[in-house]
Amino acid sequence: MVAEDPAFWRAGAISSTLVMLIVLVFLTVDTLATIRPGGVNVPAYTVINKEIRYEFDVQTNRYRPVIGADQLLFGRSYSAPEADEAMHLGKLVIQSRNCMNCHTFFGNGAYYAPDLTKAWLDPAWQQMWMPMTQSATREEAMAVFLMNPEKFPTWSRQMPNLAITRKEAEAVVAYLKWMSAVETNGFPIHFGHIQTNR
Repeated sequence: MVAEDPAFWRAGAISSTLVMLIVLVFLTVDTLATIRPGGVNVPAYTVINKEIRYEFDVQTNRYRPVIGADQLLFGRSYSAPEADEAMHLGKLVIQSRNCMNCHTFFGNGAYYAPDLTKAWLDPAWQQMWMPMTQSATREEAMAVFLMNPEKFPTWSRQMPNLAITRKEAEAVVAYLKWMSAVETNGFPIHFGHIQTNR
């Protein structure tokens, strides 16, 4: 019988070892580099210093983020360490206030409140929230709303006051701006777009 032939088992051992060596080589490739900030699909945190918009790509049949010219955020430009710090604080605020209990980020979370994956691009910030909060910029309107949501009841589902400080609000806005620059392969499909003059 074949199973009693030592050559059969030797060949099996050698082929299994070769296959596992090939698998090991593939596992040593750092595939996470493409999804780290600064990678192929995920911009560095300093992208918050840039204009971010979306344009329709005919080849992929979906909207893709486009990084534009320099654009101050809260009247300033963030260095790389400052941007890292803002992202860290923004994520901590989102986690500590359990924002995913109502909102969605990158497809994770709840659908009780708006999906925030592309919240920065929502034209409602300019069309409705800037006048309502008497703010001169989109980021200022977002920060004012985050700190005082109970002052701006617009829908039946009202955001509670989560005691977000000014620094925390700016960090969350910076995080939301960075998040809008991430290539998400067209997700979410029906998000709003900032109206530009281009």
